[in-house]
Amino acid sequence: MKEGFRQSMAWLHTWSGLLVGWVLFLVFAGGTASYFRNEITLWMKPELHQVAPVKVEQGVAIDHAQQLLQRRADASPRWFISLPSEREPTVRATWAPAPSPTPEQAKPRGRRRFESASIDPATGQEVSAARETRGGEFFYRLHFDLHYMPVIWARWIVGICAMCMLVAIISGIVTHKRIFKDFFTFRPNKGQRSWLDAHNATAVLALPYHLMITYTGLVTLMFLYLPSGIDKVYAGKTDAFYADLNGGPDADVKASGKAAPLTALAPLVAQASQHWGGASVGRVVVDHPGDSVATVTLTQQEGHAISSSLPTLTFNGVTGALLTETDKSGAAVETRGVMYGLHIGRFASPLLRALFFLSGLAGCAMVATGVLLWAVKERPKHLKARAGRIGFGLRLVDGLNLGGIAGLLIAFGVYFWANRLLPVGLAQRPELEIQCFFTAWGIAAVLALAFPLRWMWRIQLAIAGLLLVLLPVLNPLSGGAGLFTSVAAGLWPVAGFDLVTLLLGCGLLFACKRLGGAKAAAKVKMAKVAA
Repeated sequence: MKEGFRQSMAWLHTWSGLLVGWVLFLVFAGGTASYFRNEITLWMKPELHQVAPVKVEQGVAIDHAQQLLQRRADASPRWFISLPSEREPTVRATWAPAPSPTPEQAKPRGRRRFESASIDPATGQEVSAARETRGGEFFYRLHFDLHYMPVIWARWIVGICAMCMLVAIISGIVTHKRIFKDFFTFRPNKGQRSWLDAHNATAVLALPYHLMITYTGLVTLMFLYLPSGIDKVYAGKTDAFYADLNGGPDADVKASGKAAPLTALAPLVAQASQHWGGASVGRVVVDHPGDSVATVTLTQQEGHAISSSLPTLTFNGVTGALLTETDKSGAAVETRGVMYGLHIGRFASPLLRALFFLSGLAGCAMVATGVLLWAVKERPKHLKARAGRIGFGLRLVDGLNLGGIAGLLIAFGVYFWANRLLPVGLAQRPELEIQCFFTAWGIAAVLALAFPLRWMWRIQLAIAGLLLVLLPVLNPLSGGAGLFTSVAAGLWPVAGFDLVTLLLGCGLLFACKRLGGAKAAAKVKMAKVAA
């Protein structure tokens, strides 16, 4: 504290942001893409683009799903049905595999593979089998589970980085006493001053969002970071805690073995919607269909409230009688549900979701300009102290900046291209798409560490820009609905994906061009100084 409080906060702001900046950029990029993970998944399944978004009553849609499941999964112990919404035009039916008839045939270990089908809600016809892909779910999991490491480790790493982010934001507010005034100031082509202006502008532009998304991100995993209360009350039985937290039927109920016909699901959907004041049903789970102990659990569709703790109704699967309802919860559960709901943003209207997305992009820019600003500030010191040479530490940061920012953008583009270019029937196809993502990122990172120079920035930004800007061209050429076709058909999730990638790709190509212009301007300036 010898240098004063604000100077100490400046030091804290710099290092709490720099040391975790590259992980934070990954978290922000993956989380921002996750706001449209349904749309991304739909785009990555071009076989589903043929389904026109027609308004169909939920009773009709659930009846079609029930008929298909009774034909194809009558022996399954559990059905999952996701009803169509504005963001997803089809009914998704998923079911667990039937239990093995004898213990000898049972699989000793490992998770059993679920089967699924996509159904046209208007006709009840099964849509041609869509290619296997993780789609937008990959980005959602990536931003807090990372990949290729134990989930617990990943979530602790992300939690520590999020706490550093919160410290960086608060210390940044303290440090920049003219932060709001500086927001309206941008001086291009001024070197360090321009980077600081860009950092301030992107930080203040969505400052409430940055504070909210960082704090609520920590709240979403609070039971991992602060388990003492659960351990004290439930004696380490976390399953019992989550059962009390989430409500619903007892998952340990076993099938009785007595056959009984499953009640019609359409009347239950209508009853639930009426109970919720006209709100739609989003998800239906049927446990032990065709058994005397069958239950049907209906969950309200997202978008009717901020909280992620959605109301549910559980019915007897044979008689259709209402068993339990979880419309209301305690203050603590509701508070946590609102925090979680704010973070994932599933309640948002299309306009609000777009604002969340833009705020997430501002967060990406804030983190990127922050780590780049440190390198810009340190470079003159290194050149002066080392007779015009760059030390290992600064070179390493330059390489990490290049690989962590431009390299990650290349990986995003490669992931989408791999989705369309890999053969549809390839075994373990979703994992191969992810391998393409990390392979492209790894190659870009190695080249970045080997050549952390301006020309490598231009190459990688150009590659990332071309990969994204050409996706609307690749889409119709690989079986999807092209931009004009999707607009005409009202398939806005697909059209929106094409438009966003086109704009982002153009932005990256513009940045590549600006880097070339900055290099030429710097040469002219040096020539004038020499003369």
